[in-house]
Amino acid sequence: MLRKPPWLKKRIPPFQDLQKVKSILDETDLHTVCEEARCPNLGECFAGGTSTFLILGKICTRDCGFCAVGHGVPVQPDEAEPEKVAQAVKKMGLQYVVITSVTRDDLSDGGASLFAKTIQTIRALDSKTKVEVLIPDFQGDLNSLKTVLKEGPDVLNHNIETVSRLYPEVRPQADYQRSLYLLKTSKESHPNVLTKSGFMLGLGENREEVLELLRDLRDAGCDLLTIGQYLQPRQDRLPVVRFVPPKEFEEYRTIGEEMGFKAVASGPFVRSSFHAFEMFRIISTPLPE
Repeated sequence: MLRKPPWLKKRIPPFQDLQKVKSILDETDLHTVCEEARCPNLGECFAGGTSTFLILGKICTRDCGFCAVGHGVPVQPDEAEPEKVAQAVKKMGLQYVVITSVTRDDLSDGGASLFAKTIQTIRALDSKTKVEVLIPDFQGDLNSLKTVLKEGPDVLNHNIETVSRLYPEVRPQADYQRSLYLLKTSKESHPNVLTKSGFMLGLGENREEVLELLRDLRDAGCDLLTIGQYLQPRQDRLPVVRFVPPKEFEEYRTIGEEMGFKAVASGPFVRSSFHAFEMFRIISTPLPE
């Protein structure tokens, strides 16, 4: 196992700083991807009063090689989940909320209707709340995609995760071209909805493959991009092949911006929803005349 370099050390905030968010989540019986995926930014996000909500339960029907979220046979979705999320958003005072889910290949619409209902319920409490949805690929079902887009999320996020060559190992039940098509279709059908994607470095990809991935995402009309370091979340997950130095992340950020992405967040601790509001706010704030 590779030893973590010094740039991957992170201070854990005191427990009391995390307690407000944790208590709200416990009260509403909600899950977060921060906890289920063992995100290294959990402490910082909880201490800052935010989290990424995980709907459709916490058991995924897929078993991706990089992911710590539990997989197996999930239970039926909780129809009260949208209201629980909306109440938590209100209690936390969030202006910007990120909603994601496990992949539910067992459901006819992949859970799209619950995404739609969650957006509706959040906005019913406060129409000014900005909503980003981080969706699965819905097995390529465009009707499911339309169900979500019909509710007008501010950002439609779908992670490409890695380069095409590594899909059989990293995302064996997914398809690289299908994910690109989902992003492309979203942008073409709803051009006013920002599209977003993200991927990890350190799984064995090479520079040319990364550049190809960047070009493919731009060709699909992707607006926003996140690039982070893969960290092995459990012993039974894929090992880290390489720890990528910060200067390379910075290089990819510059290349992405030159390619035409509206915003690129690139760094060892960057994750798809980390500082999502800041990224959205930067591109949504008009420049002074």
